[in-house]
Amino acid sequence: MPIPIKLTLSVIVLLVAAAVYVYQDDLGMVGPKYAVAFLGAFMVAAMWVFPEVMRRETGGGSRQT
Repeated sequence: MPIPIKLTLSVIVLLVAAAVYVYQDDLGMVGPKYAVAFLGAFMVAAMWVFPEVMRRETGGGSRQT
């Protein structure tokens, strides 16, 4: 995935996680707001750490990973 797309997606995920965190805090829910904060950060980190799966065609028409 190109870096500008990763950056844009990272910003969107972090903004949504921050908005949900504030919403959960406004409702008085302590546990779910920490879960949202952790999952938002984890999703962004996982997108940058783990490589994208690339498949290539072989001569016989079957796919090789």
